[in-house]
Amino acid sequence: MSTPANPPANPAGTVRGWRRLLPGSLFSRVTLIIVVGLAIAQLLTFAAIRYERNMALRELMMIGIERDIASSVAILDRLPAAERAGWLDRLERRNYRFVLGGSAEGTEPGSLQSRQFAAAIVDAMRPFQVVKVGEVAWPPEGLQIQVRLGDGSSVVVHAVRVGMPVSGWVMWLLAAQLVVLAVCAWYAVRLVTRPLAQLSEAADRLGPDLKGRTLAEEGPTEVAHAARAFNAMQQRIAGYMSERVEILAAISHDLQTPITRMRLRTDLMDDEHDREKFRQDLDAMHSLVREGVTYARTLHGAAEPPLRIDADALLESMVADYEDVGQQVRLEGKAGAPIVSRPHALRRILMNLIDNALKFGSEVRLRVHAEEDGRLVLSVLDNGPGIPPDELDAVLKPFYRVESSRNRSTGGTGLGLAIAHQLAMAMGAELTLKNRTEGGLEARLALAAPARTNLQD
Repeated sequence: MSTPANPPANPAGTVRGWRRLLPGSLFSRVTLIIVVGLAIAQLLTFAAIRYERNMALRELMMIGIERDIASSVAILDRLPAAERAGWLDRLERRNYRFVLGGSAEGTEPGSLQSRQFAAAIVDAMRPFQVVKVGEVAWPPEGLQIQVRLGDGSSVVVHAVRVGMPVSGWVMWLLAAQLVVLAVCAWYAVRLVTRPLAQLSEAADRLGPDLKGRTLAEEGPTEVAHAARAFNAMQQRIAGYMSERVEILAAISHDLQTPITRMRLRTDLMDDEHDREKFRQDLDAMHSLVREGVTYARTLHGAAEPPLRIDADALLESMVADYEDVGQQVRLEGKAGAPIVSRPHALRRILMNLIDNALKFGSEVRLRVHAEEDGRLVLSVLDNGPGIPPDELDAVLKPFYRVESSRNRSTGGTGLGLAIAHQLAMAMGAELTLKNRTEGGLEARLALAAPARTNLQD
């Protein structure tokens, strides 16, 4: 199949190209549109006024200038030849002057306005004989009209159409008007978009802890109504989540007694094989209830105040704790500076990630490095089987387990990564998972850039 010589235009791509030239924020875009619109309106108004003035000048010139020229020619005709030269300066005007003797130069008038202007002057010259009418290149649209006087001598009229002058203060006035309108437009757009910015900021601050900032219920009716609705929404969500935690805590508390009784009864069973199976099931039930309550409470994880901590000391102590129980975790890199973070939440996140890596891999590394944007990144790497790419996001959800790719014998509740993910969001960090090209999984925890400080802070 041959390729067409002229491929069809892509209007969608053109539109996207124009959109990339626009500012990013709504405030800047609306302000730019209004100011550009006002500037175009000002230019159109100025062009209309200029056109109307030119039309008025042309009508004025077509009505009076030919009579003035004809009157001046009549005066020169009646004066003695010796006195005519002395009157030339007196008869000269801004748009015409006279030269005694010689002949007219130029070609036939080309534009319609020039022909109309020349015809009006020729008609007004009667009964004087017009020998030649020519249009010269300079001044633009200038005419030279050769007229024969009564004594046979010639006088050449140099006439030009003069545009209507525009005072300099008019341009300054239009510019001042545009500035005033632009300032008013900026203030109006700011008045409209500021509540949206405040609402967006409040929504961003509404983290997993559900302790957002209450908006001021004031301003225009629509803004106050939106603020009241947002505040009510925050309260309802916080109430729902608090009720959820209370329900899970109550279930956990109520299940403790029957689980304990079942443990006692299991210990009295004669069959050791069945006793061990029941004990494993009870341990799984107890772990599931405990982890479920822990996950619910991570929604309020931001209650821990941020502290300035020595990140390297914290990581070294964690690695030493794992070594004490016979599990090897290798630490690579250093933070090099204290950080401001929530130490208990950070420790819990890293423990969950390391425990998850130890379940499925024999070699676990904790890598520390700082990125160019100032963020401190903690990566937990293992050499396990990894996770299918289409399930990397799903494993961060509660109670989700990848049994097809991970070892079934490892067990677990499916809440370890979900708890780590919730705590990371609560402390303003970012937790992502990706498979390593050499095999295994990398859990990457990127702390927020403002969390880093210098040693002298």
